[in-house]
Amino acid sequence: MRWMILCIVSFCLANSVSAAATATHVGMACASCHRQGGSESDPAARSHRAGGCVSCHQGHERIFDHAMGQRSGEKEFVQRSYGRFDSGFWEKNCNSCHLKGCLDCHSDGGMSTPSVAACQRCHNGYYTGWDYSGRAPREDNIRYQRGIAVNGAPFLKMLPDVHYSAGMTCGACHSMKSLAEGKKSSHGCLDCHKPSPKVLEHRIPAHLQRLECYACHSAWAPQEYGTFFLRFRDQRDKDDFDLTQGASVEYLRSAYLKKQDAPPLGINSRGKVSPIRPMFIAYYTDIMTAKNNGPENTLLAAEWRAYFPHTVQRGSVTCEACHDNPTRFLMEPESRRIYNLQKDGMGLESFWSQRGQRVSNGSFMDAARYLRMSSKSPAYTKAYITKWKTFLNRVENSSQN
Repeated sequence: MRWMILCIVSFCLANSVSAAATATHVGMACASCHRQGGSESDPAARSHRAGGCVSCHQGHERIFDHAMGQRSGEKEFVQRSYGRFDSGFWEKNCNSCHLKGCLDCHSDGGMSTPSVAACQRCHNGYYTGWDYSGRAPREDNIRYQRGIAVNGAPFLKMLPDVHYSAGMTCGACHSMKSLAEGKKSSHGCLDCHKPSPKVLEHRIPAHLQRLECYACHSAWAPQEYGTFFLRFRDQRDKDDFDLTQGASVEYLRSAYLKKQDAPPLGINSRGKVSPIRPMFIAYYTDIMTAKNNGPENTLLAAEWRAYFPHTVQRGSVTCEACHDNPTRFLMEPESRRIYNLQKDGMGLESFWSQRGQRVSNGSFMDAARYLRMSSKSPAYTKAYITKWKTFLNRVENSSQN
């Protein structure tokens, strides 16, 4: 009788997932999944270390011990920023995703490698994942929440990664084995690509030795400067703010500035030049306190992270986009500043000034290194001219006559 009940439970669970998932495990006895170490109703549950799944997929339960399961980096950030003012901030705003069980990712397509759409159910918005298929987050004001939407979230349509355009899924570079081992990926750029010496940039040893490939080949990246969380103890105060509702009824979120151009550059944990972005330049306002002449827009953190934008394209930026662009390395000259953050009460000189900011998993490039890099040596001048000649040689006549 017990095995009959298990079979009925298994049948209902499989049908709630998908017909394709049923086909994947067809012919297997119910007890293969619904047995020791797991809940009879959900053998894939994290609470039971996915006991029903790992009887076959051994070792994969370790994914719950790493970033996708633990979210330790995010929790530590909240603790040293917003948590200083609201000890319950994490539970109110950040506890909505990240691996409650195997079926969070493997509920589509027959429990096989998750599709890009399955990954992007969590890896969306400002987080790496949406950018792979050419999506950037829209502004937070309700007036901008229009146009194309996926899972109810509108986005700006951008140029997708060349690997996405070629039909590659996330699993092509992020295998289950690598995720279970706590690695970011199972393949790197050079596992599939060999830099061609025909490309001028590849003939410069410093580029190959000191830069991540995606420092040049990331066409764009979503960037959010000034992330505001507004706290509403009186819900009636929300009527004055035309912002989209988030995870918590107590908070609304907005940003000072959003950009989608070439990302700033810094140094990652491997010591290589890499794209970086704010994660986060965080501000907090308690609306009730602010209404009583208390502080507002309190700067809690100004932290950046080195990362890999999934926006790879053939070709790269021109020479001066790095070698003559101090702003890209957060060394913006005062004469070039457009935003006056000090007068806006933002607590920073500039978003693109290293002063008062840090890279949590690397560092900013120091001024001495940038000066060496930006010096117009004879070798640089020669390479610069050669680069522009390649552009000129591609220009066709405007007329056939």
